Amino acid sequence: MNSLIRTAALAMGTFAAAVFASAAAHAEMGQPSPWQINLQAAATPVMEKIHGFNSLLLWIITLIVLFVLVLLVVVVVRFNERSNPVPSKTSHNTMIEVAWTVLPVMILVLIAIPSFRLLHLELNIPKPDLTVKVTGHQWYWSYEYPDNGGFGFDSYMVPEKDLKAGQPRLLAVDNEVVVPVNKNIRIQVTAADVIHSFAMPSFGVKIDALPGRLNESWFKVEREGVYYGQCSELCGRDHAFMPIAVRAVSEKDFEAWLAQAKAKFASAADAAGKLAEAAPAR
Repeated sequence: MNSLIRTAALAMGTFAAAVFASAAAHAEMGQPSPWQINLQAAATPVMEKIHGFNSLLLWIITLIVLFVLVLLVVVVVRFNERSNPVPSKTSHNTMIEVAWTVLPVMILVLIAIPSFRLLHLELNIPKPDLTVKVTGHQWYWSYEYPDNGGFGFDSYMVPEKDLKAGQPRLLAVDNEVVVPVNKNIRIQVTAADVIHSFAMPSFGVKIDALPGRLNESWFKVEREGVYYGQCSELCGRDHAFMPIAVRAVSEKDFEAWLAQAKAKFASAADAAGKLAEAAPAR
Protein backbone atom coordinates (compact mmCIF):
# COMPACT_ATOMS: atom_id res chain seq x y z
CA MET A 1 0.00 0.00 0.00
CA ASN A 2 2.86 2.37 0.83
CA SER A 3 4.35 1.66 -2.58
CA LEU A 4 1.01 2.55 -4.19
CA ILE A 5 0.93 5.85 -2.34
CA ARG A 6 4.51 6.62 -3.34
CA THR A 7 3.71 5.81 -6.99
CA ALA A 8 0.66 8.04 -7.00
CA ALA A 9 2.56 10.86 -5.29
CA LEU A 10 5.37 10.59 -7.84
CA ALA A 11 2.89 10.71 -10.72
CA MET A 12 1.12 13.75 -9.29
CA GLY A 13 4.47 15.46 -8.68
CA THR A 14 5.47 14.84 -12.28
CA PHE A 15 2.15 16.24 -13.48
CA ALA A 16 2.50 19.37 -11.32
CA ALA A 17 6.06 19.91 -12.52
CA ALA A 18 4.90 19.67 -16.13
CA VAL A 19 2.16 22.22 -15.52
CA PHE A 20 4.53 24.69 -13.86
CA ALA A 21 7.16 24.13 -16.54
CA SER A 22 4.63 24.80 -19.29
CA ALA A 23 3.56 28.03 -17.60
CA ALA A 24 7.18 29.14 -17.34
CA ALA A 25 7.67 28.35 -21.02
CA HIS A 26 5.37 31.21 -22.04
CA ALA A 27 8.26 33.67 -22.18
CA GLU A 28 6.81 35.24 -25.32
CA MET A 29 3.22 35.78 -26.38
CA GLY A 30 2.02 35.30 -29.91
CA GLN A 31 4.72 32.91 -31.05
CA PRO A 32 6.33 29.61 -30.01
CA SER A 33 8.78 29.69 -27.09
CA PRO A 34 11.81 27.49 -26.43
CA TRP A 35 10.87 24.30 -24.53
CA GLN A 36 7.19 25.17 -24.69
CA ILE A 37 5.04 22.14 -23.82
CA ASN A 38 1.64 23.77 -23.51
CA LEU A 39 -0.62 25.97 -25.62
CA GLN A 40 0.50 29.49 -26.46
CA ALA A 41 -0.52 32.18 -23.99
CA ALA A 42 -4.08 33.42 -24.51
CA ALA A 43 -4.61 36.83 -26.11
CA THR A 44 -8.40 36.53 -26.62
CA PRO A 45 -11.40 35.43 -24.52
CA VAL A 46 -11.88 32.37 -26.75
CA MET A 47 -8.31 31.22 -26.19
CA GLU A 48 -8.69 31.71 -22.44
CA LYS A 49 -11.66 29.33 -22.51
CA ILE A 50 -9.65 26.86 -24.61
CA HIS A 51 -6.91 26.99 -21.95
CA GLY A 52 -9.48 26.26 -19.24
CA PHE A 53 -10.99 23.37 -21.19
CA ASN A 54 -7.54 21.96 -21.91
CA SER A 55 -6.65 22.08 -18.20
CA LEU A 56 -9.93 20.37 -17.26
CA LEU A 57 -9.23 17.53 -19.71
CA LEU A 58 -5.67 17.21 -18.44
CA TRP A 59 -6.88 16.73 -14.85
CA ILE A 60 -9.54 14.22 -15.92
CA ILE A 61 -7.06 12.22 -18.01
CA THR A 62 -4.49 12.26 -15.21
CA LEU A 63 -6.98 10.99 -12.63
CA ILE A 64 -8.15 8.22 -14.99
CA VAL A 65 -4.56 7.11 -15.66
CA LEU A 66 -3.74 7.07 -11.93
CA PHE A 67 -6.92 5.12 -11.15
CA VAL A 68 -6.15 2.51 -13.81
CA LEU A 69 -2.54 2.33 -12.59
CA VAL A 70 -3.70 1.63 -9.03
CA LEU A 71 -6.07 -1.09 -10.26
CA LEU A 72 -3.30 -2.73 -12.26
CA VAL A 73 -0.94 -2.71 -9.30
CA VAL A 74 -3.65 -4.18 -7.03
CA VAL A 75 -4.33 -6.94 -9.56
CA VAL A 76 -0.62 -7.76 -9.92
CA VAL A 77 -0.03 -7.84 -6.14
CA ARG A 78 -3.20 -9.55 -4.91
CA PHE A 79 -4.10 -11.90 -7.73
CA ASN A 80 -0.86 -13.43 -8.87
CA GLU A 81 -0.39 -17.16 -8.58
CA ARG A 82 1.70 -17.01 -5.42
CA SER A 83 -0.63 -14.70 -3.46
CA ASN A 84 -3.81 -16.29 -4.75
CA PRO A 85 -3.16 -19.97 -5.56
CA VAL A 86 -6.90 -20.76 -5.71
CA PRO A 87 -8.49 -18.32 -8.17
CA SER A 88 -12.07 -17.16 -7.78
CA LYS A 89 -14.71 -18.81 -9.95
CA THR A 90 -16.79 -15.62 -10.13
CA SER A 91 -17.76 -14.86 -13.73
CA HIS A 92 -20.08 -11.84 -13.33
CA ASN A 93 -20.39 -8.93 -10.94
CA THR A 94 -23.42 -6.77 -11.59
CA MET A 95 -22.18 -3.83 -9.53
CA ILE A 96 -18.83 -3.65 -11.36
CA GLU A 97 -20.48 -3.97 -14.78
CA VAL A 98 -22.91 -1.16 -13.98
CA ALA A 99 -20.07 1.01 -12.61
CA TRP A 100 -17.78 0.63 -15.63
CA THR A 101 -20.72 1.56 -17.88
CA VAL A 102 -22.15 4.48 -15.91
CA LEU A 103 -18.88 6.16 -14.85
CA PRO A 104 -17.52 6.64 -18.40
CA VAL A 105 -20.89 8.07 -19.46
CA MET A 106 -20.79 10.54 -16.56
CA ILE A 107 -17.22 11.53 -17.47
CA LEU A 108 -18.22 12.13 -21.10
CA VAL A 109 -21.16 14.30 -19.99
CA LEU A 110 -18.79 16.26 -17.73
CA ILE A 111 -16.55 16.85 -20.76
CA ALA A 112 -19.43 17.57 -23.18
CA ILE A 113 -20.99 20.46 -21.26
CA PRO A 114 -17.95 22.85 -21.36
CA SER A 115 -17.13 21.55 -24.83
CA PHE A 116 -20.52 22.67 -26.22
CA ARG A 117 -20.21 26.02 -24.44
CA LEU A 118 -16.80 26.56 -26.02
CA LEU A 119 -18.11 25.64 -29.48
CA HIS A 120 -20.97 28.11 -29.06
CA LEU A 121 -18.51 30.85 -28.08
CA GLU A 122 -16.32 30.14 -31.10
CA LEU A 123 -19.12 29.86 -33.66
CA ASN A 124 -21.51 32.56 -32.41
CA ILE A 125 -19.88 35.66 -33.91
CA PRO A 126 -20.79 38.83 -31.96
CA LYS A 127 -21.57 42.14 -33.67
CA PRO A 128 -18.27 43.03 -35.38
CA ASP A 129 -16.47 46.33 -34.97
CA LEU A 130 -14.21 45.55 -37.92
CA THR A 131 -14.20 43.02 -40.76
CA VAL A 132 -11.05 41.68 -42.41
CA LYS A 133 -11.30 39.47 -45.49
CA VAL A 134 -8.52 36.88 -45.73
CA THR A 135 -7.62 35.10 -48.97
CA GLY A 136 -5.10 32.28 -49.13
CA HIS A 137 -2.86 31.92 -52.17
CA GLN A 138 0.03 29.63 -53.08
CA TRP A 139 1.93 30.67 -51.01
CA TYR A 140 1.01 33.92 -49.36
CA TRP A 141 -1.98 35.68 -47.82
CA SER A 142 -3.88 38.74 -48.99
CA TYR A 143 -6.08 40.92 -46.79
CA GLU A 144 -8.88 43.40 -47.44
CA TYR A 145 -10.64 45.89 -45.16
CA PRO A 146 -14.17 46.13 -46.65
CA ASP A 147 -15.44 48.37 -43.82
CA ASN A 148 -12.77 50.98 -44.52
CA GLY A 149 -12.83 51.64 -48.25
CA GLY A 150 -12.10 48.11 -49.36
CA PHE A 151 -8.33 48.54 -49.75
CA GLY A 152 -6.19 45.42 -49.63
CA PHE A 153 -2.64 44.16 -49.70
CA ASP A 154 -0.59 40.99 -50.03
CA SER A 155 1.52 39.61 -47.20
CA TYR A 156 4.69 37.62 -47.91
CA MET A 157 7.19 35.99 -45.57
CA VAL A 158 10.36 38.01 -44.97
CA PRO A 159 13.38 36.03 -46.28
CA GLU A 160 15.89 35.05 -43.61
CA LYS A 161 18.58 37.31 -45.09
CA ASP A 162 16.27 40.35 -44.79
CA LEU A 163 15.12 39.81 -41.20
CA LYS A 164 15.43 42.78 -38.84
CA ALA A 165 16.15 42.66 -35.12
CA GLY A 166 13.26 41.06 -33.25
CA GLN A 167 11.63 39.50 -36.30
CA PRO A 168 11.18 35.72 -35.89
CA ARG A 169 12.44 33.45 -38.64
CA LEU A 170 9.73 31.90 -40.87
CA LEU A 171 7.04 34.01 -39.14
CA ALA A 172 7.77 37.67 -39.97
CA VAL A 173 5.99 39.20 -42.98
CA ASP A 174 6.40 42.33 -45.06
CA ASN A 175 2.83 43.60 -44.52
CA GLU A 176 1.20 42.82 -41.19
CA VAL A 177 -2.52 42.78 -40.50
CA VAL A 178 -3.27 45.64 -38.11
CA VAL A 179 -6.31 45.57 -35.80
CA PRO A 180 -7.40 47.57 -32.74
CA VAL A 181 -7.39 45.96 -29.30
CA ASN A 182 -10.60 45.22 -27.39
CA LYS A 183 -12.69 45.22 -30.57
CA ASN A 184 -14.63 42.36 -32.12
CA ILE A 185 -12.81 41.48 -35.34
CA ARG A 186 -14.71 39.34 -37.85
CA ILE A 187 -12.57 37.50 -40.38
CA GLN A 188 -14.00 36.20 -43.65
CA VAL A 189 -11.72 33.49 -45.00
CA THR A 190 -11.49 32.06 -48.50
CA ALA A 191 -8.87 30.79 -50.96
CA ALA A 192 -7.96 31.57 -54.55
CA ASP A 193 -6.48 28.21 -55.53
CA VAL A 194 -6.26 25.27 -53.11
CA ILE A 195 -7.34 24.59 -49.52
CA HIS A 196 -5.45 26.62 -46.91
CA SER A 197 -6.01 26.98 -43.18
CA PHE A 198 -5.84 30.29 -41.30
CA ALA A 199 -4.48 29.46 -37.84
CA MET A 200 -3.60 31.86 -35.00
CA PRO A 201 -2.74 29.85 -31.86
CA SER A 202 -2.83 32.79 -29.40
CA PHE A 203 -6.28 33.78 -30.67
CA GLY A 204 -7.83 30.31 -30.57
CA VAL A 205 -8.63 30.64 -34.28
CA LYS A 206 -8.15 27.91 -36.88
CA ILE A 207 -10.42 27.93 -39.92
CA ASP A 208 -10.15 26.46 -43.39
CA ALA A 209 -9.80 28.69 -46.44
CA LEU A 210 -11.67 26.98 -49.27
CA PRO A 211 -11.91 28.07 -52.91
CA GLY A 212 -15.44 29.21 -53.71
CA ARG A 213 -16.52 29.31 -50.06
CA LEU A 214 -16.50 32.09 -47.46
CA ASN A 215 -15.94 30.91 -43.89
CA GLU A 216 -16.18 33.21 -40.89
CA SER A 217 -14.60 33.39 -37.47
CA TRP A 218 -13.78 36.12 -34.95
CA PHE A 219 -11.39 37.27 -32.26
CA LYS A 220 -10.94 40.13 -29.79
CA VAL A 221 -7.33 40.82 -28.88
CA GLU A 222 -7.00 42.06 -25.31
CA ARG A 223 -3.29 43.00 -25.34
CA GLU A 224 -1.24 45.07 -27.74
CA GLY A 225 1.54 43.24 -29.55
CA VAL A 226 2.43 41.20 -32.60
CA TYR A 227 0.94 37.71 -32.93
CA TYR A 228 2.02 35.06 -35.38
CA GLY A 229 0.35 32.11 -37.06
CA GLN A 230 0.78 29.93 -40.12
CA CYS A 231 -1.15 28.06 -42.76
CA SER A 232 -2.04 24.73 -41.14
CA GLU A 233 -3.04 22.90 -44.30
CA LEU A 234 -0.62 21.00 -46.54
CA CYS A 235 -1.26 23.30 -49.49
CA GLY A 236 1.74 22.62 -51.70
CA ARG A 237 5.47 22.98 -52.09
CA ASP A 238 5.90 26.18 -50.04
CA HIS A 239 3.29 25.29 -47.44
CA ALA A 240 5.71 26.09 -44.60
CA PHE A 241 6.45 29.57 -45.93
CA MET A 242 3.15 31.43 -45.73
CA PRO A 243 3.02 32.82 -42.18
CA ILE A 244 0.45 35.18 -40.66
CA ALA A 245 1.32 38.26 -38.60
CA VAL A 246 -1.30 40.34 -36.78
CA ARG A 247 -0.34 43.54 -34.98
CA ALA A 248 -2.80 44.66 -32.29
CA VAL A 249 -2.60 48.37 -31.49
CA SER A 250 -4.61 51.02 -29.66
CA GLU A 251 -7.62 52.52 -31.43
CA LYS A 252 -5.75 55.80 -31.94
CA ASP A 253 -2.77 54.05 -33.52
CA PHE A 254 -5.11 51.97 -35.66
CA GLU A 255 -6.79 55.09 -37.07
CA ALA A 256 -3.35 56.53 -37.89
CA TRP A 257 -2.29 53.30 -39.60
CA LEU A 258 -5.58 53.17 -41.49
CA ALA A 259 -4.99 56.59 -43.03
CA GLN A 260 -1.47 55.64 -44.08
CA ALA A 261 -2.53 52.22 -45.39
CA LYS A 262 -5.32 53.65 -47.56
CA ALA A 263 -2.88 55.99 -49.28
CA LYS A 264 -0.09 53.42 -49.56
CA PHE A 265 -2.04 50.46 -50.89
CA ALA A 266 -4.41 52.52 -53.05
CA SER A 267 -1.36 54.03 -54.79
CA ALA A 268 0.14 50.57 -55.25
CA ALA A 269 -3.13 49.28 -56.74
CA ASP A 270 -3.33 52.24 -59.15
CA ALA A 271 0.26 51.70 -60.27
CA ALA A 272 -0.38 47.99 -60.87
CA GLY A 273 -3.50 48.81 -62.87
CA LYS A 274 -1.68 51.29 -65.09
CA LEU A 275 1.13 48.78 -65.64
CA ALA A 276 -1.38 46.14 -66.69
CA GLU A 277 -3.05 48.55 -69.13
CA ALA A 278 0.30 49.50 -70.65
CA ALA A 279 1.38 45.88 -71.16
CA PRO A 280 1.08 44.74 -74.80
CA ALA A 281 -1.73 42.29 -75.51
CA ARG A 282 -0.67 38.73 -76.38
